[in-house]
Amino acid sequence: MNKEKNDTPLEKTEIPAIDAAKADKEPTEEKQLEQAIDKIKSSVTEDEVRPAASMTLKKILGGDILTAGMVRSQLWLFVLIVGFTIVYVAFRYQCQQDMIAIDKLERELKDAKYKALASSSALTERCRESHVLDLLRNNKDSVLHISDQPPYIIRTGEHE
Repeated sequence: MNKEKNDTPLEKTEIPAIDAAKADKEPTEEKQLEQAIDKIKSSVTEDEVRPAASMTLKKILGGDILTAGMVRSQLWLFVLIVGFTIVYVAFRYQCQQDMIAIDKLERELKDAKYKALASSSALTERCRESHVLDLLRNNKDSVLHISDQPPYIIRTGEHE
């Protein structure tokens, strides 16, 4: 028990001594830290003028608009513009491809219409009565022949 009693007063006396030493050092460290912060604050200034306040054509054409701060503050705008440009180019390319396909299909449709018209006119020519009569006259083997009597109508009592 004696050791415990002896240890306690020693610890109590040592702790305030350590705290006193820390108390002496802390203000010095805090002062040094504050001085370092003040030096950093004084060295860091915003020399760049806001673009909206004094934006002139000379500054834009001179390249002053492309300063690091301006680019950093407008980074998401640049990313958005690049994204829209990529989408625009992609859609334009797809539209051109679609237009080429449409032109090709229109040419094929026009060709098909001409072929159908030519086939239709050839069929009409072959089905004309005069052409059929000429074929029947030239072909003696056929049992079909041209009628000498005109057609007549048979009347029944229902249609009167």
